[in-house]
Amino acid sequence: MSAPTSRPSVLSRTARERSATRAATGRTRVQRPVVAPELRVADNPAAAVLRSAMAGPVSRDNAARTTDLSIATVNRQVSALLTAGLLRERPDLTASGAVGRPRVPFEIDHEAYLTIGIHIGAAVTKIVAADLRGRILGGLAIATPQSGQEFATTTVARSARAFLQRWHRRKALWAGVAIGGRVDPLTGVVDHPKLDWQGAKVGAVLGEVLELPVSVAPHVEAMAGSELLLPPVDARPVTTAPERGSSLYFYVRETAGIAVTLDGRVHTPSNGPGSIAHLPTGSDVECACGRRGCLEVTVGDRAMHARAVGRGIIPAHNGTAGSTLADLYRVAEAGSQPARDLLAERATMLGNTVALVRDMLNPDRVILGGQAFTGYRPALAHVSRAFNQGSTLPPTDIRISGFGGKVQEFAAVVTSLSALYADPLGAIRRTRSEG
Repeated sequence: MSAPTSRPSVLSRTARERSATRAATGRTRVQRPVVAPELRVADNPAAAVLRSAMAGPVSRDNAARTTDLSIATVNRQVSALLTAGLLRERPDLTASGAVGRPRVPFEIDHEAYLTIGIHIGAAVTKIVAADLRGRILGGLAIATPQSGQEFATTTVARSARAFLQRWHRRKALWAGVAIGGRVDPLTGVVDHPKLDWQGAKVGAVLGEVLELPVSVAPHVEAMAGSELLLPPVDARPVTTAPERGSSLYFYVRETAGIAVTLDGRVHTPSNGPGSIAHLPTGSDVECACGRRGCLEVTVGDRAMHARAVGRGIIPAHNGTAGSTLADLYRVAEAGSQPARDLLAERATMLGNTVALVRDMLNPDRVILGGQAFTGYRPALAHVSRAFNQGSTLPPTDIRISGFGGKVQEFAAVVTSLSALYADPLGAIRRTRSEG
């Protein structure tokens, strides 16, 4: 595996300084910058102190222990983060009899600010608002426009702006976009073959319409980043130190992709993510590339739905609307053996493919994400069995993403928060200087 690609800090990208354009109304409109996401556990003191408060109120003494910083350094960073409005003190939680300000716990101020996250999928786009802890406040889903990239990006941007207006009591700091295809994180330009987008200026359009700094990330890399940076939904503790070793994140829903994490940083190849879309599965499903049995056209949601309809397991239409893959899950859970067999067939292919990729990369951990794994939980037994039989290496740490059916939303959330988590004080200075 290659070493992680280094990137300049969010404060050094002078090539994308703000530029003003005159709107038709005569009002000066500010062009917001596109800022590359920072999908890593940052090691600067401000980021470490902010992260120490991710799970809730913490004292300065405990923050010093968990970050391995001196109490004097913690005090300085807490003061700076309080001034920036990212932290707030909780004197109501001070231990009885304690004397002195260092005993006053602090926490992330999760009420003053928000970020807006957008996951643009091949069929559905999800827009969510999140607080600074990475918790989703609310969201909506729209059909991804299929009539041209300029119309589509503008429509998504305007939908996000309308959604953002619901949160008038909070100040929006940043926008993040997670999307498939090939992303240039420095410019926010996207090539997305499934949507027939070529050179789509996703970052620039969102920045202009939302009037916020924007970060754009490949969605599977962002999903891997959410595992690193966002508070887990299960009982695992939040850590301030980078996770050592390597992780393989394997995603399947409509598309299929992988991302690799090395020592607390998502590996982002300079020429874009690799592809597992055409790995062979042994099926006879014809792919647009001319071969048969490619992974994505065999196990993707649309392919599975078409096969279920073709086999008569579910109808093409359910009432007045078209049926969906959720209908296949429902009939399987209701006892349909053909439905269960079809889902077991996909799960076995997935387990074999994960084993193949795991044996090539030999990561310390494997994380499975996407509705192909989480949409029908009984299929996980088939995934596990195929993985264990297919891998030639010793057993490894393998688990399902704790974000379940919301991996797309949390990928967008972490993209919107990553610059703040990497350099919180610098990011706040940027938002204020461009506000």
